[in-house]
Amino acid sequence: MKWLKGLLINFQFFTSIPVPFTIPMDREHLGKAIKTFPLLGLVQGGLYAGILFALTEWTMFSSLTVAIALWLAGIIFTGGIHLDGWMDASDAFFSYRDQEKRLEIMSDPRSGAFAVLSVIVLLGTRFFFIYEIVLMHEPITYILVAFIPILSKMVMGVLLLTIPSAKKEGLGTLFKDAATDKTLLVYPIYLVIFIAASIGFIGDGAMFGICAMILAAFLLIIYLKKKTISWFGGMTGDVLGASVEGTGQLLWMTLWLLHYFAMG
Repeated sequence: MKWLKGLLINFQFFTSIPVPFTIPMDREHLGKAIKTFPLLGLVQGGLYAGILFALTEWTMFSSLTVAIALWLAGIIFTGGIHLDGWMDASDAFFSYRDQEKRLEIMSDPRSGAFAVLSVIVLLGTRFFFIYEIVLMHEPITYILVAFIPILSKMVMGVLLLTIPSAKKEGLGTLFKDAATDKTLLVYPIYLVIFIAASIGFIGDGAMFGICAMILAAFLLIIYLKKKTISWFGGMTGDVLGASVEGTGQLLWMTLWLLHYFAMG
């Protein structure tokens, strides 16, 4: 029951889906929320794969229409919370100021030019990737699309718990303080189950694509763990949101490249 409440906390914080009752925000429930980040990704990934399948297999909509629907789903499901972090972190990063000033810029509710430009580039290139993936999609594509938010949420959990906090308050610190040394041990179990289920559903052909996406996510974790402290002095809620969007972007690009060079 506490695992379910932890998942519902994730829906409250990271999606636009309303949860019509109060859930205790204590250490135990927040710890369960971190453990269920990948399950939130599974729900999100299932939604994306379902939209792609339904619109391509059961309707006469054009590839452009399908791509727009899939692109919009990512924005609507999250309510733009991670995009907000991307914009704030972009304003801070491209200011080329010291760490203290960057943290101050991220705390400013106003959006600067760098925030606007960065989100246009992010969403524009993501639409390009999605559109071409829709054009070239195969049965295996549905599984790989579902893996994008699963891995993104896993990266979010890993970065949250392995990078020191830059501030003593905020959403990131609230979750981080609820974790223990064993919190992340459940992530490899999720990954094994998800991979086994994918192979059982679509066959061994899914394995190469899944491994390529896992490798891309792993390399990004290593890179961000090295750079986040030098850029921002540590992890914040905005930086965490930016990392989710950045991971998603990298995985959409990886899937796009797989369709060109490893599939078909």
